[in-house]
Amino acid sequence: MWLLIKVGGVIGALPTIAMVLLTAMVGVALLRVQGFRTLFKAQEKMSRGELPAQEMAEGICLAIGGALLLTPGFVTDAIGFCCLIPGVRQLIVGLGMRSFTANVRTQAGFTGHHGGSSRMNEAGSDSSSNTIDGDYKRED
Repeated sequence: MWLLIKVGGVIGALPTIAMVLLTAMVGVALLRVQGFRTLFKAQEKMSRGELPAQEMAEGICLAIGGALLLTPGFVTDAIGFCCLIPGVRQLIVGLGMRSFTANVRTQAGFTGHHGGSSRMNEAGSDSSSNTIDGDYKRED
């Protein structure tokens, strides 16, 4: 808001309002194009039997970017446009997914290697695992 007020003081209220409205209109148009493109990529992946995790995360980033573009302010517009530009959005999503995956693995106790903390029981399975072996019998 501070920057918005400063710019309004320099160029005037009407040009500032016009810039805010223009960025909102351009942002909505870009959001629409990028949203459909991401949706089509997700549908292609699903038709191949793949999970569209990247596209789902990009959809969230697009929604956040769209909300930021509709919020008045130049800083929110800059961040919103970053979420809508494909290369920047993919970089943001990639970093977020990598961080999320590392965090989930750490919390779940997976370190990516088998160190000395893993012990094998007499059946040959990892005793530090949360997996329980059992049989399933269907009763009709």
